[in-house]
Amino acid sequence: MVGLLLGSLVGGALSDRYGKRPVLLVCVCLHAFCGLVPAVFPQPIVFLAVRCVTGVCCCCINICSFSLAVEWTLPSSRLWPPAFLPFCFSLGTMGGAPLAWMSLTWTQLHLSLSLPQILCLPLYLWIPESPRWLLLKRRMDVLERYRSNSPADKQCLDLLLDSAWSNLQKASEAGEEPTPGGHAPGDIIHLSNRTVLLRLFIMSYLSAASALTYYGICMNISSFGVGVYSAQFFSGLSEAPCLLVPLVRLGRRPISMLALFLSGASCFLSLLLSRYNGAPVLVMSLALLGKLCILAALFISILYSIELFPTVVRQRCVSLVNLCFRLGCLANSLVPAHPNGTISLAAMVVYSSGPIIGSALCLLLPETSGVPLPDTMQDCERQPPPPSISALWRRRKLVSSQSRKPETLPAEKGDTHTTLI
Repeated sequence: MVGLLLGSLVGGALSDRYGKRPVLLVCVCLHAFCGLVPAVFPQPIVFLAVRCVTGVCCCCINICSFSLAVEWTLPSSRLWPPAFLPFCFSLGTMGGAPLAWMSLTWTQLHLSLSLPQILCLPLYLWIPESPRWLLLKRRMDVLERYRSNSPADKQCLDLLLDSAWSNLQKASEAGEEPTPGGHAPGDIIHLSNRTVLLRLFIMSYLSAASALTYYGICMNISSFGVGVYSAQFFSGLSEAPCLLVPLVRLGRRPISMLALFLSGASCFLSLLLSRYNGAPVLVMSLALLGKLCILAALFISILYSIELFPTVVRQRCVSLVNLCFRLGCLANSLVPAHPNGTISLAAMVVYSSGPIIGSALCLLLPETSGVPLPDTMQDCERQPPPPSISALWRRRKLVSSQSRKPETLPAEKGDTHTTLI
């Protein structure tokens, strides 16, 4: 957890300065070889140091992979990469349970986990760099090489970089030049913008609350009355349906609110039943439902964070949001266990109330589904604003008044329908 926290502090800054692809390649190599060290040198100090480095690499890998996957996806299909990556994570969680059961020692387990990663290292060389980062750094030679791969790649790049290219041309006409090798000094000023600060606060809270709830279930899996290997397998299986979330056409904000609320309610019922000796099957089912909902909220919040912040400070903001997630993980590891093995009442309230409060805070965020990624603060200001409470109340009164109207002729119905649309 300390390594993940350190990775969230440096991952965004490194990828903003040197690019996402180099940071990703270095981290996957370190992550693979760090798994071999405990198997060869099984000393406690070495093990702890290697696990810390592994945590740093894992966090940087998550930051770069999610950003690259989203930035290389068209706005209409942008929800699929954050859904597919957690699905692969759930497959690894399920595979880890029988692998741990078959391993005689923990050193054998580390060896069996690291060897496949080393064999797959050449595949990572095919990963391209972020097109928006290349455009902002004026690496036109690399972009042209990507365009020349195939007509489909050229068309995809033109669609992805349409708005970003026009903004760069306007900056060039105004005589503005980006600072080589890093952010321009004015980029940091965007972090003090009121819109960015509000979005950063909400997304940071959602990440911390999600971490508390998610790891509150994972770290107390033994209190649900099932075996640890079975719990690990079904814990991964419960995350697999997240792949179906992009099929739900509700937008970023409504589905985030629904997932957070259902997660809080399910976790409260599960933890309440586990405290008062409920049926293990029912307790486990409710816990896995809450875990599924909070995971759906997590990967939507990652995509939401990428879409809410402009390119010039996106990685820094995403790293700060990820930092709050890691702080929530650390705070969860410090929660004292109950003497009888159950979860304390205070922890139950925190695990369940955090997502419910977060679902209400989502009302202050704009809807970003199908909207191009913002490159500047002006793009953020042009995003659709969240509806005010008075607007929601007026819409409710309009719908209720329309429902109370007497039945009209078919032609009038069509006119009314057109007006409402």
